[in-house]
Parts: sequence; C-alpha cells; structure tokens
Amino acid sequence: MKRTIEHIEYHKDTEQLARFAKALGHPTRIAILKYLKNQSCCFTGDLVEVFPLAQSTISQHLKELKNAGLIQGELNPPKIKYCINKDNWKVAKELLSQFFN
Repeated sequence: MKRTIEHIEYHKDTEQLARFAKALGHPTRIAILKYLKNQSCCFTGDLVEVFPLAQSTISQHLKELKNAGLIQGELNPPKIKYCINKDNWKVAKELLSQFFN
C-alpha cells in the first residue's frame, strides 16, 4: 500500500524501515537491543545495573524502541518486563537486508 506524504509516495515497508532506522539511531539503543537479544527478558532496573545511565534515560530509550516495535513490554506491576519483539525483529532484519542489498 502506498501512502502520499507531501506529494511523495512511500510504501508501508519504507515507512517501517524509517521507524526502525530512527530507533537504531542512538548507540545506547543499539546496546540495549544487543543486551536484550541475549536475554529472555529483563526489567528496567536490570538495564540500569548494566548501563551507567539514569533510570529515566533508560526508560526513554526503551520507550523509543517499543514505539518502533523492536521490543515489547509486559506489565508486571509495579514493573515492566521487556524483551525483543521477535516478529518485528525478523521484519527489521529483512527490510535492512533488502535496503543494503
């Protein structure tokens, strides 16, 4: 499906690739994804112990990754458990591969 934005047509895949690329545009987010890729799941507090950043900063990066669909969160009151969104991870890998090939 094509979508017109300011007289330019974009395919759905192009918009999704841009969303993924934007989320990957910060080194901390890439590091978080690498960490999560090797874990089944983790909590924000776990990431605060791994990365020398404030919890609010980690939370903001998690929010960006979640909004892009690269990770998912499961509410475990009062915490949220995060893990890789495996379906979107596969889509991101395919779209990035197509883009670079």
